[in-house]
Amino acid sequence: MKNNILRLLRKNARLSVENIAEQVSSDVATVQKIISELEDENVIRGYQAVIDESKLSELQVKAIIEVHIQPQRDGGFDNIARRLANFAEVNSLYLVSGGYDLQLEVQGESLQEVAGFVSSKLATIEGVTATATHFILKKYKEAGRLFEDGAEYERLKVSP
Repeated sequence: MKNNILRLLRKNARLSVENIAEQVSSDVATVQKIISELEDENVIRGYQAVIDESKLSELQVKAIIEVHIQPQRDGGFDNIARRLANFAEVNSLYLVSGGYDLQLEVQGESLQEVAGFVSSKLATIEGVTATATHFILKKYKEAGRLFEDGAEYERLKVSP
């Protein structure tokens, strides 16, 4: 039942406990208890709206930054990741597999502000060996939500 509750909350965190109870065929008290437990155990870390920033008058510049780091002897990647997570510009931070070690999602008021974060804060941290910044130009989907209303689905063409 926990997974079903989480699935519903992930899709719409504004659902009432009554509505969730009805959808998982349970009583309100049980669902409320499960949600409280999930919050207490930090499984549910918070509730967040998915926002289409393109419809706002004040646009933020967002970027994805690939970071190569030299792991530290006693902390591996964790010490550097914790330090990076404390910067206000960093919205999300992931340890990833592949060609780089960490992926940051950052935002700022301008391209220059994001570039300044990279050059004056990120690149100067001991253990950071290289970065690659990718500015987000357009958002098509986030948190399972499409951002193009009414766009016709075009099937990808497969060439023989």
